[in-house]
Amino acid sequence: QAQLVQSGGGSVQPGGSLRLSCAASGFGLTYYAIGWFRQAPGKSREGVSCIGENDDESYYIDSVKGRFTISRDNSKNTVTLQMNNLKPEDTAVYYCAADFITTPQDMCDLTQKKDYWGQGTQVTVSS
Repeated sequence: QAQLVQSGGGSVQPGGSLRLSCAASGFGLTYYAIGWFRQAPGKSREGVSCIGENDDESYYIDSVKGRFTISRDNSKNTVTLQMNNLKPEDTAVYYCAADFITTPQDMCDLTQKKDYWGQGTQVTVSS
């Protein structure tokens, strides 16, 4: 069964760091763009950071630029989101998603259909 399995997340104080991982099972990520999305209580889901099937293209929303880093390791079939200097407004359920051969910008566009979604993981930033 093809699926994305997420790990990481949890609770941290403001200024802390967390790492999210998204591993593909049942298919290879090589030709897939991957994105990280989040949904805070009472808010719409938004694209946070996305990476193309080539590691040299990525996209970040303004609010996470300089704090979050997306990376991929196709040999391990995994994409990682390193989140540093976390803020309370980063609190949300985070989801990864994959789509076949698309740009990072289109990957982060939620009007575009995604082939696979992860199960979601809670990130809470609070003092």
